[in-house]
Amino acid sequence: MNSNAQKQADLKKWAELLDAEAGIDVSNWQPPAMDSVAASAYPERTTSGFDMNYLPEAIAASLPPFKEPRMANGLVLECGSSLRPKPVLWLWRNWLALGKFHLLAGAPGQGKTTIALSMMATITSGTRWPDGTSCKPGNAIFWSGEDDPADTLVPRLMAAGADINRCFFIQGTRRDGEVVPFDPARDLGQLLAAIEQIGGASLVVVDPVVSAVTGDSHKNTEVRRALQPLVELASACNCAVLGITHFAKGGQGSDPSQRVVGSVAFTAVARVVLVAAKVKNDDDGQDTRILARSKSNIGPDDGGFQYQLEQCEPIAGIHASRIAWGKSVDGSARDLLTDPNEDQSQDGADGDDVAGFLRGVLADGPVPAKTVFSEANGAGYSRDQIQRTARKIKVERRKTGMAGGWVWELKTEGSAEGGTEGSEDCTFLKHATFATFVPPSGNSSENFPDGMEIL
Repeated sequence: MNSNAQKQADLKKWAELLDAEAGIDVSNWQPPAMDSVAASAYPERTTSGFDMNYLPEAIAASLPPFKEPRMANGLVLECGSSLRPKPVLWLWRNWLALGKFHLLAGAPGQGKTTIALSMMATITSGTRWPDGTSCKPGNAIFWSGEDDPADTLVPRLMAAGADINRCFFIQGTRRDGEVVPFDPARDLGQLLAAIEQIGGASLVVVDPVVSAVTGDSHKNTEVRRALQPLVELASACNCAVLGITHFAKGGQGSDPSQRVVGSVAFTAVARVVLVAAKVKNDDDGQDTRILARSKSNIGPDDGGFQYQLEQCEPIAGIHASRIAWGKSVDGSARDLLTDPNEDQSQDGADGDDVAGFLRGVLADGPVPAKTVFSEANGAGYSRDQIQRTARKIKVERRKTGMAGGWVWELKTEGSAEGGTEGSEDCTFLKHATFATFVPPSGNSSENFPDGMEIL
């Protein structure tokens, strides 16, 4: 707005404020009445527009830029009758909602990132979702703390048929001439401006979502505070925000939402929680991957789609994985979830039955491990079932000597802890190395206002 137009707008607001102080209502003002200070500030009601002569010259010259009066501090309440009910708007009906935060979790190797990229491909190309419904074309943004966009993410997007011109990657935030890691709590305003600059976005992916948490990811309050900017981003841009995370070890057979690494706040804040896992295919007994809904506060929370990871060569010399969607499946995520690295009680035995069997075998004292496994095999229990149950009921496993074999014995009250118990099937980790991700600075090709760049 030019200076003259801005001045007129300021004077108009000051005049309206003066009218309000004097108790004058000009909402139904009609010319030629001129009993209002603000009357001439309404161009739509006059033929000559704003006339500064209706304000004393000294006042008109000295008025500062108008600022809306600050409201007194206090609680803000809104009556339910003033709110108009509205439906949930879906990007992918019952799976991805506009204006909401979502979570995608699963064990390593299930293709969670590739699933998110497949969603980006559907959105940017305006094609169809796995259930056959169509998707309106839109932009998508990816923030990755693990994968390089050039050698991993873009090839996968190309393999999935994405419109690369609609795909954007957050490389960081430029501050004082340097690119620093993106912080949603600090840089939300810049991200909103960038999204507006590119014409909006339908999906924003955060992989992994824990990278948005600067505090302890196991503390409920810190996680909720860290995720709030992502919730606000979804609402402000009317887009779906999808965070990617992992399952914790163990918990097989429990509610998949409870297996998410870190605080329960991750799943509590998300309106929809998706899980990528494996199920036993009833047709051939082989493992097949599945994307299922584990939780939804705004729609159905069951059902899913089978999928496979395929390798392809989108361009010569560049290899990438992509998702090949299969048929839909019924059932809850808890019923569908399996772990191919663990025996899933394929014989149908109940865990209590296995524990009862093992206690019976060890009731009279120490028993050689070979004997335990032999007895279990005869009873129809697998080696993995017996070992997992032994850990649950605190069976002590020890060697009888340098040349002796392993023996198993039920622990009793006061039994010593530690030693070599359990080392029969354990691997000890001596050293671990951790790396810190630093976003590449890149070379900007075009600068935009307020420090925003599109690389």
